[in-house]
Formats: sequence, structure tokens, C-alpha cells
Amino acid sequence: MLNIPLWNRVLIWGVIALGLGLAMPNFFYDRVETHNDAAAEIDLTDAVTDELQADLDEWPSFLPSGLVNLGLDLRGGAHLLAQVHVEDVYTSRMDSLWPALRDVLREERETIGTIRRQDAPAGELWVQISDASGLAEAVAAARTLSQPVASVTGVGAQTLDIRGEGDIVIVTLSEAERAATDDRTMQQSLEIIRRRVDEAGTREPTIQRQGTDRILIQVPGVGSAEELKALIGTTARLTFHPVTGSASSLEDDTASREIILPDADDESEFYRLEESPTLTGENLTDAQPGFDQNSQPSVNFTLDGIGSRRFCEYSQDNVRSFFAIALDGEVLTAPQIREPICGGSGQITGNFSVESSTNLAILLRAGALPAELTFLEERTIGPELGADSIAAGQTAATVAGIAVLVFMGLSYGLFGLFANIALIINVGLIFGLLSLIGATLTLPGIAGIVLTIGMAVDANVLIFERIREELKTAKGPSRAIELGYEKARSAIYDANITTFITAVILFAMGSGPVRGFAITLGLGIITSVFTALFVTRLIVVMWFERRRPKTIEV
Repeated sequence: MLNIPLWNRVLIWGVIALGLGLAMPNFFYDRVETHNDAAAEIDLTDAVTDELQADLDEWPSFLPSGLVNLGLDLRGGAHLLAQVHVEDVYTSRMDSLWPALRDVLREERETIGTIRRQDAPAGELWVQISDASGLAEAVAAARTLSQPVASVTGVGAQTLDIRGEGDIVIVTLSEAERAATDDRTMQQSLEIIRRRVDEAGTREPTIQRQGTDRILIQVPGVGSAEELKALIGTTARLTFHPVTGSASSLEDDTASREIILPDADDESEFYRLEESPTLTGENLTDAQPGFDQNSQPSVNFTLDGIGSRRFCEYSQDNVRSFFAIALDGEVLTAPQIREPICGGSGQITGNFSVESSTNLAILLRAGALPAELTFLEERTIGPELGADSIAAGQTAATVAGIAVLVFMGLSYGLFGLFANIALIINVGLIFGLLSLIGATLTLPGIAGIVLTIGMAVDANVLIFERIREELKTAKGPSRAIELGYEKARSAIYDANITTFITAVILFAMGSGPVRGFAITLGLGIITSVFTALFVTRLIVVMWFERRRPKTIEV
């Protein structure tokens, strides 16, 4: 007998109501977008103007306000595919290592004689010693500079590979350190590009790593690829300033050669700093999260030879003074110098968590792009083309939807009407899920929805055809409907699981528009199975309980 428990019915209708409620803001896209922009600006500035309040009132705050983000091909903007020359970092690492290597080798001068740096291939450091008989001692001294690799994959490995050939000491990064350096370089590049792009005030940029050394950058709303390239090419300015005092605002009076900068985390706190920085980001060679002597999170930084000498001289004369680290005109941190720092490295301590110390290390390293970028692909998509794409997608979806609705109505009569109701609910649930997860809808994503519309009725076709077969056995309409759903379920699962696996593979292996197609296809499969096996069945059961027909026609 057909029977669906009350709790099951309530759950099904609850899911439908929730999904359609999440999808509802997309029918009022401009109003909700205006409301969201105003809410974001109020959260950022803590100031409510009449204009912002009017924009905020465009949409009730108690209603869902999540929207399906429009992708580059629907809104227009710029697309770049950049290659990061990670090998550049190997050369800079060797350059920064030379002063330290020179110092340790000078301590072995009696054994190895004089030393001289030689021209070497990119990413290698060659040092010639005058007494070749002391090569083993020179290599041993150089190996004292090697440290354990600071990455999970490099556990047990050292940062440097050091060997001797004739009278030459050859230093290179180890394979494990190269892999860790590549990851750090890509992470730094992603972070600085994201900071550059976010400052433009654009909406929902897509900045993600592609493969081992490429970055995909898609920014809706940017006028041209050249504009985006200029934006990314802007170098962030990292500076180290002595702190002379505090201020109440940026408008406070300043002494000669003094500036006021705000705190990056606390907008109500301001610092008076000497205008001329003691160090700049050019003197910083590395910054890594670590722990201090009290096992509290900290940030360890390394300076080059010039920066090390400058900071040593300054820290000797300014113990117990405060020293500010500023990035793009904001003070990231202002730690106190507790003792002279003359080893070319230092430690920033404070009220850090592991996450905040990691983020600070990234920000310190992200003062400038760590390696050169080469733009392999660039495209500009105008807003007009985006509008045309939306119109074409809407037309395709409308035509496909109407064709499917008409076909189901002509083929299956009343049961086809039930399937059509479920199909409309299905499309609403797709947009509800897209809004919930904050997915970006692209033109291929619209194609995925159109494909889903066709696939959505496939399960119902299997069920209805099975019910037709069961009616021929004269078991009665109630039993025929029940058997139709039971016997069609395995075929529905098989067909949709295989397609869902394909969508997962497309999402995992693809990028950009391919992922957009995979997301809508995968979500469409989930909602299609739900509406076919639960929603349509619930509608049929409710109709059957009300009418109690002796015979049915499918």
C-alpha cells in the first residue's frame, strides 16, 4: 500500500521550502545586491549614512540574502593566466646566503686559504678556495648553515645540498627545500595578487593556483586585461620604522620628518613613526611562523647582509624601544626590541595564535611579488557580451524547459503534470544550493542547468514506464504505483551515480568554466534524484489519497 509517514512528508516539504527560500533572492538580484553591498560597507566602516541606510532597506534583513555569483562570462571583466618563475627565488636565496657562507668560511681561513665567489649557474652558489686540500673542511663548515626543511613533506631533510669539486664549494637548495620553496612562492604570489586585486573593490575575484607554477586570475567588473595587469604589477611597500609615540587620529599634528599610520587590525589606534624607514621589504629575505622560548606562536624573519648590518646598529642603540612593521601604509605590528639583533634574523612576538602568526609571516613575505610573472593568456570580456550570454542562457533554459514540460504533459497526462511541478521545484533547489554555497554561475554552468532540466525527467520517465508495465498485471493502481517506484529505483541510482562521478572528476581535474559546469551538473543530479524519488512520489500519493481512483492512466 502507498504510505508515506507524516514526519517524512514534513521533512520533504521542509527541504523544498528551505531550498526555494534560499533561491528567492535571485529573483530580486539588483535589490539584494544593493542591500549586501551596503551591509558590507557598514560592517567595514561602522558608519551608517542616509544613503547606506536606504540601500540597506532595499531588502528585509530577516530574509535570506545569498546570491548566485555571476561569473566572468556573464558579468564581463578580465581573465589572466600567469606563470610564476619560481626558479627566480632559488637565485635570490643563494645571493642572500653568500654573506653567511663567507663568514663561516673565513673562520677556516688557516685550513682553506682565501675564498672568492665565482660565477655559477642560476640557483647555485660557487665559492673557490685557494687551498684545495682543505675542501673537506670547507664543505663541513658550509653544512653548518643547512637547516631542517620547514614543511610537512620535507621532514628529515635539510635545506641545502653542499658538495665540493676540485677547489670549488657548490651550494644548492635540496630537492625537498625546492619543493617547499615552490609552495611558499606560490602562496606568496597568491596572497599578494589577492591583496592587489581586492584593493580595486571588485566583486568575487577568482584567484587560484593551477598546476605547479600557474595562477588563474578572473576579475568580473575590471575594464580590461591591461588594467588588471597594471593592478597586479603594483609592488606592495613593506617598511620598518622607529616608533616615536601614539596619536589619536591621522589628522594630529606631526613633528618634522614624522608620519602617522593606522593599525591594520584596530582602526582606533594610530602610531607616530619616523618618516624615513630604517629597513624596507627589499632587506627581508624570509619570514616563517615559529614559536618563542615560551612556546608561544611568533614570526621568525631573516634579513639580507645590508639589512642585517643596519638592524644590528639600530637595535644596539634602541633596546626597549618599539619598532613598527608597516605594509601599504598600515602598521602590521609594533614589537619592542628586547635585545640587540645582530645575527641577520629576528623574532616578532606578541599575542599571536598559530593562525595569526602564519598570516603575518605570509604578509611580511607578501610585500612584493617573490618571482616574476609571465602572462600566458589574457582576455577581456565586455559587459555587453556578458548580458548577451545571460540572455542566450535564459533563452536556452526557457526553450528547453518548455519543451520538456510539453513533452511530459503530452506523454503522461496528469502524471506528467506532477513531474513538471517537480521539475520546477528542482530548478529552484539548484539555485538555492548555488546561493547557499556561494558558487559562481558561468555560461557553462547555465549549460549544466539546461542539461539537468533534460535529465531531471529521465528518472520520472523510468518510473512512469514501470508503472505502465505493472498496470498490465491488473494488480491495482495502488500496487502498480508502489512497484513502479521500487523497481525503477536501482536504475535511477545507477544512471545518476555514474553521471555524478563524471561531475566529480570534471570538478577535480578541470578549472574555471569546466568547474562551473561540474558544480551545476553535480548539484542538479542530487536535486533531480530527490525530486523524482521523493517529491513526485509525495505528490502522487497525496493525489491518490484524495481521489482514490479505481483505474489510472499513465
